[in-house]
Amino acid sequence: MNMSFYSAAVGAYQQQLRMNVQSQNIANINTQGFRCERAAFGELMNRNVDGLNGERLPKGTGARMIHAPIDFTPRGFKETGLTFDFAINGDGFFALFDPATQEISFTRDGSFEMNEYLVAPPEDAEPELDEEGNPIEPEETSVWRLSDNQGRCVLDPQGNFIVIDPENRDAELDIGVFDYAIHYGMQHADGSRLLATDLNGQLYLGTGQVMRGLLEMSNTDLTQEFIKVIESQRAFGYCLKMVTTTDEIETTFNNLRG
Repeated sequence: MNMSFYSAAVGAYQQQLRMNVQSQNIANINTQGFRCERAAFGELMNRNVDGLNGERLPKGTGARMIHAPIDFTPRGFKETGLTFDFAINGDGFFALFDPATQEISFTRDGSFEMNEYLVAPPEDAEPELDEEGNPIEPEETSVWRLSDNQGRCVLDPQGNFIVIDPENRDAELDIGVFDYAIHYGMQHADGSRLLATDLNGQLYLGTGQVMRGLLEMSNTDLTQEFIKVIESQRAFGYCLKMVTTTDEIETTFNNLRG
């Protein structure tokens, strides 16, 4: 295959991947606590390359999008005055526990609410007896917990659920702030939620301070994103022009042979 054709085809596809990153950032410009991604490119090598343990490294001509690391630069806060809106001043994340999947995720979006959950009695609890001495079937009890708008429970510094008294909603809440020494490698789940990976190291209590009645804004810069969209569009057009030109050259060569 003609190298120029291959380079142009690879370049067009990689610019499409870059556009996907930018569109995701723009779509979440109003998502509280969202952290945008930055597309990073690397040069492809036009020869066979063996990596560690016999792993085949990417090869070819042109460039490819290596990864899209998350930009953790803070943007600012907006005041809401709502009882269950929280923001972190400094480093760290809120921890969310999903009762359905047992998944723990992290977020800077503190737009929480109080939800009712049914809790089964502990297995080692003493059974209650009726007047005839027969055991009474234990019933589930309801508790109110601090959670996000999708039922995930917010954790305190000890990793426990935060229980709310419905009669005293303005009481101080001990919300946990957690952090990793290395943020590189964290992955977006959905919205502003993040999932940790092995690259992040050990989890520890963060140093950020929780502020009530505030929400952190998205750090997406719409101006910069539009500039990158224009760059991607022009690069995509140049790649398509190279494909067309290469095709014309090949056609000319084939005609000369005939």
